[in-house]
Amino acid sequence: MLKGVDLVAPRGHVVSLIGSSGSGKSTLLRCCNLLEDSQQGEIRFEGEAVQWKGQGLARHPADRAQVTRIRTNLSMVFQQFNLWAHLTVLQNVMEAPVTVLKRDPKEVEVKAREYLAKVGIAEKADAWPAQLSGGQQQRAAIARALCMEPRALLFDEPTSALDPELEQEVVRVIKALADEGRTMILVTHDMKLAADCSDHVIFLHQGRIEEEGPPRHPVRRPEK
Repeated sequence: MLKGVDLVAPRGHVVSLIGSSGSGKSTLLRCCNLLEDSQQGEIRFEGEAVQWKGQGLARHPADRAQVTRIRTNLSMVFQQFNLWAHLTVLQNVMEAPVTVLKRDPKEVEVKAREYLAKVGIAEKADAWPAQLSGGQQQRAAIARALCMEPRALLFDEPTSALDPELEQEVVRVIKALADEGRTMILVTHDMKLAADCSDHVIFLHQGRIEEEGPPRHPVRRPEK
């Protein structure tokens, strides 16, 4: 349960959420993307406040069109890759822009191939997800998120399901995206990743912000 959390992710900044299992990191990320309903408080996306109706446990977003608009601008990369097994890697990356955003498939294919190249798996475009390593599947999931051309990226423990060697493949991609100045909120157990690519780090404990500040401050010199 989150308690009095106040978080701002400025455009072009990377905010990392760290803390032990059960501290509320993933719940906070899911609240940002409106996958979880909050019982109190306010959520704003680029200055626009989410509209709510009901109170307490009955509270939920009042405008489904607003929820859809916000979600299409906040692409989320999950711990598990969630690729569709019956679609090729290229088809996985293209699916949401074509189906949800109604974009032209030919234009989307060009973009999808560009993003697969960006994450280093252009040669896997016609492969099936089962033919990829875990690291390659996660990079495909990142390409899928990028193909929506969102305003911000949300990462929920993107490397925790990977072996150390495969983890580094994904870490390199995330660092490259941070270097591009993309807006990201990153839930991670990787303290070095948080320190290396973040503008701001938040340490959560039992649903509260225990410490926050520049990456080398809360990560290496906690005050509490």
